[in-house]
Amino acid sequence: MTIGGADRLLQEVRQELATMEGRNHFVELVAEGSAPRERLVALACEELLVVPSDRRSFAFLAARFPEAPAGELFLSLAQGEGVALSHLGALVRALGLDASTISSYEPRAGCQAYAAYVAWLALNGSRSQVAVALLANLDAWGSFCAAVAAGLRRYYGLDDDAVGFFDFFASPPPGFLELGLAVVQSGLDAGEAPEASRRAARLLQHYELAFWDTLVIRR
Repeated sequence: MTIGGADRLLQEVRQELATMEGRNHFVELVAEGSAPRERLVALACEELLVVPSDRRSFAFLAARFPEAPAGELFLSLAQGEGVALSHLGALVRALGLDASTISSYEPRAGCQAYAAYVAWLALNGSRSQVAVALLANLDAWGSFCAAVAAGLRRYYGLDDDAVGFFDFFASPPPGFLELGLAVVQSGLDAGEAPEASRRAARLLQHYELAFWDTLVIRR
């Protein structure tokens, strides 16, 4: 691909993924204040497993691809997950969860599939595969987090500290898109296949939606 190919590829992938996005019933429940407390507990407990897994995956990617710009991107992602984990602690405390409740929580496969696929990409994916998948997923993930943060503040009485995890992910940090596109372009210039990136983005988006859908299901 020529210069600008990364941006073109990302736009094409985003257009394709937009057709996959339907209603997010769990986020709707939180946004309107009708999600029961046990579902919020499940959300927190699932994220307590997802976030450390993603942090290790991104750290592994930084070791696999240490050269700039990929090393810079993946290291920043690993560091960001560490910040997110500290914010998650405030949500756990606000929900009144103790160590026993957390340790006895049984994870749901549909919620953990996302982190499992990120780990698979960390082991097997190319730098452009990972970067395209993450960049394409940003819009959905960010909008879901923003809606959850608003609902938790309005209907559940949680303060800024308690919803900081969702605020943190509601929008990407400055320069993240540009850095991600630079990683994609470097991969494409090295001959990495665009179709593999499209496939990775589709799968990651499916697993993202499965995470939220699974939280709606009673068990």
